[in-house]
Amino acid sequence: MNKTDVETIGSGTDNVLVGLAVLVALAGLIGFSFFSEYAILARLGILAGGLVLGAGIAWFTVPGKRFLAFAQDAWEETKKVTWPTGKETVQTTGVVFLFVTVMAIFLFAVDHAIEYGLYDLLLGWKR
Repeated sequence: MNKTDVETIGSGTDNVLVGLAVLVALAGLIGFSFFSEYAILARLGILAGGLVLGAGIAWFTVPGKRFLAFAQDAWEETKKVTWPTGKETVQTTGVVFLFVTVMAIFLFAVDHAIEYGLYDLLLGWKR
């Protein structure tokens, strides 16, 4: 493998900013847990503020921009998916439930056949 094929996180500034973003997001999470005596709305504000501020810091890094481009590409790909209709979804769900029921009955029969063969016929332990 060639050294040029390896992707790095970016410059030293990017590394510091990504680390700072993670620390700010963690501070929001820890603040949510630490201030348990405050109202839930205030705690959720602390959590959301930490996460938004951390995402805002990460936004200005090369990895953050690369992640944003990836997320946009992923969103565009989901628009290209042909999703099943409601009727197709119900039919598929019915087939899955039918298969699970048939397999449950089959495994029940196999379990009892093995139990009968092992305990009654082989060992002679009649119940």
